[in-house]
Amino acid sequence: MEAVLDELYTTPPSDFVARRETLAAAARTAGRADDARRIRAARRPTLAAWAANLLLRSQPEESRQFLELGRALREAYQALDAESLKDLAAQRRRVVSALSRQTAQLARDTGYRLSQPVQQDLEATLRAVLADPDAADQWAGGRLVNALTPPSEFRPGSAPVAEKAGTRNRPAPPSPSAPRGRASKDELAERRRTRQKQLARAREAAEAAERRLREERARQADVDAELQRARERTEQARRRMSAVEEQLQQAREECRQAETEQQEAEEHSRSAADAVAQAERAALETTHEVRRMSRSAT
Repeated sequence: MEAVLDELYTTPPSDFVARRETLAAAARTAGRADDARRIRAARRPTLAAWAANLLLRSQPEESRQFLELGRALREAYQALDAESLKDLAAQRRRVVSALSRQTAQLARDTGYRLSQPVQQDLEATLRAVLADPDAADQWAGGRLVNALTPPSEFRPGSAPVAEKAGTRNRPAPPSPSAPRGRASKDELAERRRTRQKQLARAREAAEAAERRLREERARQADVDAELQRARERTEQARRRMSAVEEQLQQAREECRQAETEQQEAEEHSRSAADAVAQAERAALETTHEVRRMSRSAT
């Protein structure tokens, strides 16, 4: 049943209703009434939501890395300075833009071209997946119905207790056995180490996603080049076929003309043969008449 729904939500929106009815009818015929009702309850996704579902199902490894990048970014955004946040934001934009272009190509491969508004909805969905753990969970299910809206700021999701809202900047009470100043310094050092680890994880995830996207773009470039070569070969074959068809048409015309001339020649030949036969008969009759007259004269 889950596989059936997964397939349904990667069906292009224009074919969704027909496919839903076919699957529901098959479930009813098999005696699975509950499954049929569940299939019938499925809502048709928007084009942007369908494209996001298609990306998740078609590129599972890239999607997994993208989800990991989102988790790393949400952790890092809780404790980074402005400059580090700026660097990560630039990486995030590059990754979202590249993944959006890749998704548009996947849609084109299935016969659907994403308009600019749809592309914008798709990018908004990808940004939401990075920033919001709830949005990430929705997308990971592979059955989006509508595009997602990114939050105004990153949401940490399941952050450690010390990092949750209202407690993030509150220092932990010092140990009774430790001097207050030393406890504060140790706490600051620990926070610094935590921030550095979070930043390192986020950067590693972003770099891994960018590497993967570069590899996919290179692969796509090779595929596009091969497609272009195939199109050129097809065009050359069509031109040769057109030339052959033109020659064939000309040969047919010449054949029809030759057949017409042959028919005319055969008619002329028959007419000439009839004339010869008539001349031969007339000559024979004349010869007989001459012989008869010669015998009478003697």
